[in-house]
Amino acid sequence: MSSRRKVFFVSDRTGITAEVLGHSLLTQFEGIEFQRTTLPFIDSVEKAQQVAQNLAEICLESDTRPIVFSTMVDASIRNALRQRNNALHMDFFEKFIDPLEQELGMMSSHTMGKSHAIDNNEEYNTRIDAVNFTMNSDDGASTKFYEDADVILVGVSRSGKTPTCLYLALHYGIKAANYPLVPEDFDSQKLPTRLQPFRNKLFGLTIHPDRLQQIRRERKPDSKYASLDNCRFELAEAESLMRRERIPYLDTTHKSVEELASTIVHSAGLARRLF
Repeated sequence: MSSRRKVFFVSDRTGITAEVLGHSLLTQFEGIEFQRTTLPFIDSVEKAQQVAQNLAEICLESDTRPIVFSTMVDASIRNALRQRNNALHMDFFEKFIDPLEQELGMMSSHTMGKSHAIDNNEEYNTRIDAVNFTMNSDDGASTKFYEDADVILVGVSRSGKTPTCLYLALHYGIKAANYPLVPEDFDSQKLPTRLQPFRNKLFGLTIHPDRLQQIRRERKPDSKYASLDNCRFELAEAESLMRRERIPYLDTTHKSVEELASTIVHSAGLARRLF
């Protein structure tokens, strides 16, 4: 088996669904280098035929055939994509729409781009409002809207608060704020005054000192801020504070932002507003 394979994500719209589902499958195969290419907006037979021709040339030039993950609503475009090439084709709509139509006793709409279309203004506005809230409440810059927050992430600087908040806003429609715990907060051995009214909304993030030092060095090399001793001190104090105040917290060291967001949503009992 070759240790390198070409993979194509082909879609009649953005390609996001094909990328996410295809990537999830590919992660199960270690030791193979996948060269990924996304081909969005292949929304006509002519475009699909051109992609099929390119795939045929790749098949002739390579010892291994390319792998194609696709999401094609129109069967004629899907069939054109498969012509004149020996690629391994896996279309997610073909696999799942037909069984669902049989089970539900009705035909699907066969409309391109439904999953990422702006056909629900309420959901779209929810996403935009959540993202704006998160950006305006980032890094403790403003706490005046904390009353409207669904969750407030706390932790030391560079522990992953901002990307997690943005992911919660963008993919879940959750209004997520974040507040950095700094050395001055540890002197009093108490929760910062601005956070005390919102204790029930707090969720903590921590990280391994070595990883934190690596991240901080990229921002401020050769500084006390990035020293290993300081990283250890801040993390120990922050974790002690969170335990004392009974704030649930997660270690971000080996977790993706997707895992963190999902865990926070379920652990904190937050309501997901977007799908």
